[in-house]
Amino acid sequence: MTTNLKNPRLRVNGESVFLRYVTIDDFEEMSVLYRESRRFYQGYIDPPEDREKFAAYVARNESETSECLVICRTQDAKIVGVINLSQIFRRGFQNAYLGYYLGVKYTGMGFMTEAVRLILRFAFRDLKLHRIEANVQPENVPSIKVLRRCGFTREGFSRKYLKVRGRWRDHERFAIIREDWKGK
Repeated sequence: MTTNLKNPRLRVNGESVFLRYVTIDDFEEMSVLYRESRRFYQGYIDPPEDREKFAAYVARNESETSECLVICRTQDAKIVGVINLSQIFRRGFQNAYLGYYLGVKYTGMGFMTEAVRLILRFAFRDLKLHRIEANVQPENVPSIKVLRRCGFTREGFSRKYLKVRGRWRDHERFAIIREDWKGK
């Protein structure tokens, strides 16, 4: 296993939320978030609901190709969601895939828009990435609105792109490049 050279105390601060690396100690709080939100996100996400899957999720941070963070409310440090950069490619590509979700009772409060802006700042400034891609199911209108507010451009449609909860699902592909982000 690779030694984790990442700063375990990383904190990407915003006004109403901050981001930090997920840890194994977050399992109980995250389990409650998953249970409360299961019905709301059915068919959209496949979270690591048991301890073994959660440990594997946390261990992804040992790799240079993943950044798995929790979204915490500034006022009380309560975990309200997750945001991940995965499949980080280096050299001539400098690209990553963005994934995220909030607990159902934290939607509609602006937390995700702020969290996406924070992860973009981290990705472009700290990780020196050039391009971030996000793939969203077409009927997930709130998520598409978040991406548009944050400067993402729709690049295309991918049929049966990702298997979620046992079914292949269509996705719309969005991306933002560093130059477009800098201009915002």
